[in-house]
Amino acid sequence: MAELTQLLQRMHAGEDGARNDLFAAAYPELRRLARSRLREGGRNTVMDTTSLVHESYLRFLQAGELRAEDRRAFFAYASQVMRSVVVDTARERLAQRRGGDLLEVTLNTELVGDLASDDKSILRMSDALDALAAADSRLAQVVEMRFFGGYSMAEIAETLQITERTVQRDWDKARLLLAASLD
Repeated sequence: MAELTQLLQRMHAGEDGARNDLFAAAYPELRRLARSRLREGGRNTVMDTTSLVHESYLRFLQAGELRAEDRRAFFAYASQVMRSVVVDTARERLAQRRGGDLLEVTLNTELVGDLASDDKSILRMSDALDALAAADSRLAQVVEMRFFGGYSMAEIAETLQITERTVQRDWDKARLLLAASLD
C-alpha cells in the first residue's frame, strides 16, 4: 500500500495522470469500502457498489485538490465522500417522493411510511452525526469510518493513530450518544 502514498505524492507534485493512476490503484479498496457500506442492512437499496464508487470518484474530481498525504488520510476522506454521496442520494429520493410543486395525494398511508423510512433514517443519522461532530469530532470520525466506511476497529485505530481499545470506547460512547439523539 506504499504505492498509494507514492501516487498521492506524484499527484501533489502535479504529475499528469497521477490522479487517474491513484484511483486505478485504490479502486479495489474503494469497492470493498462501498460494498461493506451497502451490505449492512440494505440501508440504501438504490445504489450499488459500482455506482457508489463512481459517484465518489466524481466528487473527488469536483473537489479539486485532494489534501490527503498518505493512504490512511485518503481512505478516511473516501469514507466522508461516500457518506455524503449516500446522504445526498437519500435527500434526492425524498425530494422526488414529495413531488416538488405537485399536489400530494396519499392512497395508502401504510405504503408511504414504508417507502420513506430508509431515506429518512439516513438523513436523521446524518443530522445526528453532524451534531456529534460539533461535540466531539473524533467520535464522529469513528462512527463515519465504521458505519459509512465499513472499517474494522484495527483499521480505524491505524487511521486515527490511536489504540484499538480507544476506538472501541469511542464507538461505544458514540453509539450511546447517537441513540439518545435519534430517540
